[in-house]
Amino acid sequence: MKVAARNAAALVVAFLFSAAAHAADPNLCAACHGEGGNSANPAVPSLAQQPAQFISTSLFMFREGNRKDPQMSPMAEKLSNAEMNELAAYFSKQKAAAPRHKSKPENAAAGPELAKKFNCSQCHGPQLLGQQHIPRIAGQQHEYLLAQLKGFKAQTRADIDGNMTSAAQALSPQDIEALADYLAGLGTP
Repeated sequence: MKVAARNAAALVVAFLFSAAAHAADPNLCAACHGEGGNSANPAVPSLAQQPAQFISTSLFMFREGNRKDPQMSPMAEKLSNAEMNELAAYFSKQKAAAPRHKSKPENAAAGPELAKKFNCSQCHGPQLLGQQHIPRIAGQQHEYLLAQLKGFKAQTRADIDGNMTSAAQALSPQDIEALADYLAGLGTP
């Protein structure tokens, strides 16, 4: 009886360690975020070449319930801080794919001025590649960008310091459409 109980306990421990080891497996992320973090789904963000601190902070926010998503929240709640950092390091080193989105010519022309007017490059960097806890928005998925900008404007999308929520208040629906279209078509070096 003691041997059976010990074996059962060992199996439970092995299962738990196995599940935890797989929680930080980047291949599990590929189902939604694409191979190497390059999403093929317009509504799901690409993680490739995002700043590591941004990825780990986002995972933390999902785990703690500050950001909510039916797919991400349950995935993040299982991750330790170390696993979040491992995933962040992995995806930050992946090369971003060329954008699939082609910006409308009028938005490609107006985009740089809009990005300057609304201070996008002040936080996201001069090439909009992100820095520290601020994401790369150049070449990000169009539908995802639209949803996030609309969420910030509506104050239904949380950000760590409130800067995006504040900045989005000045955006008109037309500005949101033009910026998302412009940003989604930008390549990364």
